[in-house]
Amino acid sequence: MANGPLDRHAPGEQPPRFNGVPSDRGTEYTGRYVVLLDPGNQENGLNALRSAADIALVERVSGAGTTDVAALLENPDVSVYFEELGAAVVEVRADQRHALVTTAEAHPSIIAAEPERMVYTSVITAPQQAPTEFFPAYRSDEETVERHTKAEMAVAQGPALDEQRWTWGLQATRASVTGLTGRGVRIAVLDTGVDTDHPDLVGRIEDTASFVPGETVEDGHGHGTHCIGTAAGPAGPRQGPRYGVATEALILAGKVLSDAGSGSDGQILAGMAWAVAHGARVISMSLGAPVRPGELFPQTYEQLARRTLQRGTLIVAAAGNESRRPQSVRPVGRPANCPSILAVASLDPSLTASSFSCGAINGAGGEINIAAPGRNVHSAAPGGGYRSMSGTSMATPHVAGVVALLAEADPEAGSADLEAGLLSGAFPLAQPVEDVGSGLLQAP
Repeated sequence: MANGPLDRHAPGEQPPRFNGVPSDRGTEYTGRYVVLLDPGNQENGLNALRSAADIALVERVSGAGTTDVAALLENPDVSVYFEELGAAVVEVRADQRHALVTTAEAHPSIIAAEPERMVYTSVITAPQQAPTEFFPAYRSDEETVERHTKAEMAVAQGPALDEQRWTWGLQATRASVTGLTGRGVRIAVLDTGVDTDHPDLVGRIEDTASFVPGETVEDGHGHGTHCIGTAAGPAGPRQGPRYGVATEALILAGKVLSDAGSGSDGQILAGMAWAVAHGARVISMSLGAPVRPGELFPQTYEQLARRTLQRGTLIVAAAGNESRRPQSVRPVGRPANCPSILAVASLDPSLTASSFSCGAINGAGGEINIAAPGRNVHSAAPGGGYRSMSGTSMATPHVAGVVALLAEADPEAGSADLEAGLLSGAFPLAQPVEDVGSGLLQAP
């Protein structure tokens, strides 16, 4: 069982809730714990934590219902147990955290307990320029501008592509020529929400839910709407080229990140439970947090991903944008670094790894599984418009869309079959697997 460091507060003091961007690049903790329980012995585990660590009152939540989940997660007097996942977000007093950890290590019905962390969107804010700022998890790095010469940027742009009918991402992945549309397949995008009134998405969104306290599902950031557009935008958008991969898929829009682009592990878990309960075949998570070289993957996310796979749902996640290639390649972030979650790298139009895209520095789950277009990706924006963005966030929904196409082609396929079809269908690239995995994403 893995346990992380304890943050320090005075006895009885409640840890702060983070709603904005972090002030530095360090890991942010909420003060709560994510606890994974044995599916066949959950109550014994909870009782042990009640007795030994005096955890807060446990409220049980079903993924099918979203009423008050955000408020429960924000309530310092409540622990939240997600029945579909067999996981709990536990509130515990500062003076009882050691007792919680030691109980979790000793009790057979508790599989893992880890401090709850904050997660963030994975996007580059200046898509038309050399990356100078990584939002919201990173501060501006002026030296990056100096490292990206005009020649390097010319290479990143690659050959000229005609985007009058299709975006370069759809052309590179052959989604522009496939006969599949993802009809009837549910794609869950867990992000900053969605513009429910966007002309291209009206009538396409099957269900929505917000797990962010005090915020509706409406996207006040833009990241979520953009990702949803890439995964499942229409065949005939109101304006400009087609940009959506699975043009007839059903959209499940879960808001797990605030309008400032941040959220907690608990909010992500709530979104995962909701997506699984609503029959999503794939969950797209363009979010994460950085990890250090040599850092192990989070056991809670890994075990939950395995349970999700058993339910027939595949998870794809952004690898992260911390690299400054060629000088520095940083490890795949969490939760994409889990072995049971597919980590997606970003490609430039030249079909080389984007300068910001993280790589397989850490073993045991820290691999890149597949690569997809992530530089200067055109998609939907709040307010009914469009914009281009860059990041591994933009690559990830391309993959989610192709998973929906595979699920449409073989409705009986399990999650393992979908993963095998996805990776075996990738086009090999003349680059290290540590950077691009199986290669360039290809539509069936």
